[in-house]
Amino acid sequence: MQGTASAPGWTRWLWLSAAVVALDRATKLLVETTFRDGESMRVTPFFDLVLAYNTGAAFSFLADHDGWQRWFFIAIALVASVFLVWMLRRGGSRVLSCGFALILGGALGNLWDRIGAGRVTDFLLFHYAGWSWPAFNVADSAITVGAALLIFDSFREPRRAAAK
Repeated sequence: MQGTASAPGWTRWLWLSAAVVALDRATKLLVETTFRDGESMRVTPFFDLVLAYNTGAAFSFLADHDGWQRWFFIAIALVASVFLVWMLRRGGSRVLSCGFALILGGALGNLWDRIGAGRVTDFLLFHYAGWSWPAFNVADSAITVGAALLIFDSFREPRRAAAK
C-alpha cells in the first residue's frame, strides 16, 4: 500500500530519530562552547540565541523543585521512548511514522541531557514587544513538529477508513 510504513521497514524511521538526536547534540554542544550561562546574542529583532538550562519540563514545569523531577522526567522519557518504538513497529502511514520518529528523537535528545547533566540545554529564544516565548532546542522542535504530524494524520485517517 503506497503511503504507508510497513511493519518490516520500521527500523528506517530510527535513522530519522538518530538524526534528530545528532543534530540536537551538535547544536547544544556548539551553544555550550560558545556562550556562558545566560549569555545571549541578538540574531534578528525577534530572535536570539541564548544559553539557558531547564531542570523542569516544557515552560519550566516543575523546574523549581529540589531534584526529584530529574528522575521523574527520565522515567517518563524512557517509557515514552519504548512506547514510540512499539508504535513504529506497528507501522502506519508515512506521516504517522515520521511523527513518531521525530518525537522519539526529541525525547532521546532531551533524555541525554537529563541523564548527563540533570538539566536540558535550551538556546532558541523568540520574542516580540517585551513578550518572550520560553527558550527551546532542536529536540523540543522535533517533538512539536512530530506532534503536529500526528494531529494531521489523525484527520486523514477517517477518509482512509471510509475509502475501504
